[in-house]
Amino acid sequence: MNYEIKAPAGLKAALALPASKSISNRALILHALSPYPQEIGNLSDCDDTAVMLYALRSGATGIDVRAAGTAMRFLTAYLAGQAGTWTITGTERMKNRPIKILVDALLTLGAKITFTEKEGFPPLCVEGRSLRGGEATLDGSVSSQYISALLMVAPVMKNGLRLYLTGEVISKPYLRLTIGLMKQFGVTVEESGQTLTVAPQSYRAVPFTVESDWSAASYWYEMAALSGQAEITLSGLFRDSLQGDAAIVPLFERLGVATQFLPDGVALKRTASPSCNRLELDLTDMPDMAQTLTATCVALGLPFRFSGLQSLRIKETDRLAALRTELRKFGYLLTEQGDRILEWNGERCRAEESPVIHTYEDHRMAMALAPLALVRPEGVRIARPEVVSKSYPRFWDDLRHAGFSVTTGLTETNND
Repeated sequence: MNYEIKAPAGLKAALALPASKSISNRALILHALSPYPQEIGNLSDCDDTAVMLYALRSGATGIDVRAAGTAMRFLTAYLAGQAGTWTITGTERMKNRPIKILVDALLTLGAKITFTEKEGFPPLCVEGRSLRGGEATLDGSVSSQYISALLMVAPVMKNGLRLYLTGEVISKPYLRLTIGLMKQFGVTVEESGQTLTVAPQSYRAVPFTVESDWSAASYWYEMAALSGQAEITLSGLFRDSLQGDAAIVPLFERLGVATQFLPDGVALKRTASPSCNRLELDLTDMPDMAQTLTATCVALGLPFRFSGLQSLRIKETDRLAALRTELRKFGYLLTEQGDRILEWNGERCRAEESPVIHTYEDHRMAMALAPLALVRPEGVRIARPEVVSKSYPRFWDDLRHAGFSVTTGLTETNND
């Protein structure tokens, strides 16, 4: 199945965005580690959070996280310190996403975890026990989720944790998010350069409500930038958010989208053309915005150079390769430099007739490329559109609410 997307002449919509899955999944772990936990309000209804809820509440010893990388990493660390034995597995792609760095650190801290198929990759057998803690060293250049996973379980380790980070630490805003949420739940993390220290402490049960997802908002910023006329209101977003992707506000201002902060959300309005002739950004701290910004720039005809993208190789798919492949279908020739840089100098090639965007089991490929319908009168076709359920299950319904035509067709391809 595929969806055929055609855009309205102008965008005018008021939308309630999904809750942040990044906050939801962290809050669920902190909630599980808290004595007498209180209810969490406005939990995300996405696949990743559903997996976490099932693992934490069902009592099952066999856990299939499917494509949820956050759940795989957070649950591995959490279950390592709980009494019991679990098997954690996922999709074929998940079985090829590395987790050895996290497992090795947990083994150093007293865990018992074994790889049941391929060394260094899921599935895992976790034999939970009280973790002694102590000191561990972790490469911070691979995934901030490894660091977050260790930090959240550190307070309940017998000796706490002193974590030495090596290399360039990526996605720092996600670490700020983790540390900020831990503080809300009563735990302090001491920072000294690239050394993080968590003394043995007890989490405090607090009432907690999850805010809306700035990552989900990014697709509406993209649509505002590509639409000739756009007035969009998004509820549940706040100026002082802990989410790193709130940094899209000044980025999209450069692309002609103004943001007005309201008491309970933001109002977006396209006010101008891009204020630059070329966009050069280091996305080390916000790699999940790479697909959104790439699609926006090519659609605007704006050359770009994005660096700091090394983590995109081990996401739901190889996102650098996927972007190059799919945007070539529309006549855009992107280039890579090593594992860190994606670039477009305005070079074009002949576009395919009636191209179908493959989604590669990656929610962000679907949502970042669907807005290209705004610059293509014939619209776009998206294969396997159901992948959006990973983070934004109502995405297609929200497009319809905003005036898009979203219809079902059959796809001739099955390579994603």
